[in-house]
Amino acid sequence: MTKKHFFRGRASLPRAVCAVLLLVALLCAPAYAAETSLVPVGRTVGIQLQMPGAMVVGLSTADCPSPAQAAGIRTGDLIVAIQGKSVSSASAFLEQAAKIDGTPVCITVERSGSRLDFTVTPSRTESGWVLGLWLRDSITGIGTLTYYDPETGFYGALGHPINDVDTGVRLPVGSGKLMDAEITGVRPGQVGRPGELSGSFDFDHSCGSILINSDCGIFGYLDGIDPADALPVATASEIHPGKASILSNVEGCAVAEYEIEIEQVQPGGAHPLSFRVTDQKLLSITGGIVQGMSGSPILQDGKLVGAVTHVLINDPTRGYGIFIENMLDAAA
Repeated sequence: MTKKHFFRGRASLPRAVCAVLLLVALLCAPAYAAETSLVPVGRTVGIQLQMPGAMVVGLSTADCPSPAQAAGIRTGDLIVAIQGKSVSSASAFLEQAAKIDGTPVCITVERSGSRLDFTVTPSRTESGWVLGLWLRDSITGIGTLTYYDPETGFYGALGHPINDVDTGVRLPVGSGKLMDAEITGVRPGQVGRPGELSGSFDFDHSCGSILINSDCGIFGYLDGIDPADALPVATASEIHPGKASILSNVEGCAVAEYEIEIEQVQPGGAHPLSFRVTDQKLLSITGGIVQGMSGSPILQDGKLVGAVTHVLINDPTRGYGIFIENMLDAAA
């Protein structure tokens, strides 16, 4: 029996900070072949990312201080072993933790690229021995495919990292997959409240993999897309203020092209592309840029120039984007 999952788009994204919906750290613009051509996609997909362990997203217990916190474990740490036995998921960790009897246990975590061991002494509560850990090992949501490389089968999406919703930490990739999605609803953006896409997707059918979760987006291999739609890639020096468009999937499974106006181009800036949605149809459907549209390809002068990454919370008709060359650098 086919299973479909209903998901509200915002759960896949970091929490809003200050005046922007999402935050992306940009890399220096790379050099790449002038003849590079990519297929701009704009299709919404389901995204499921599994971490190579169990991430600590909270440190508390109902009636005593957290033993794990007292031992030095922090939120954002990735637990990879307990008592020397590797754990690949939260359920695997809990299976081992169920055996504790009050004696100290060794928990191994990955933090900032290093492995650290902590000795945690469990606390006794009415419900039994506890370590004071809240864990997460995967995240599921929706996002937009930016490009497909017909030469390699590689894709880029989102234009920003997948971060944990509680800690803000960029999630490490153990495994991951993309699934075909259908947009089932839209909450239009309003001043002070970002909008969002809602969608359904089939867990049993994968249309791509997730191999990289970087500051400039997620990357992996995608099932074939018609290469006849490939466009040349623009360098930062070719992008200019003026008319442009985005490809987005905000209704059902259909991808449509919508008009925008690029207002500023700032190579090396925190937000290299600033734009305003001018398409009346898109404004009537979404109010502008909403969560789930991150990754929508930006086109100008017949070239692929970048991807949508942010919306301004105080003006959903305006947004920010990343250069396509930043995404290509992160995928290299």
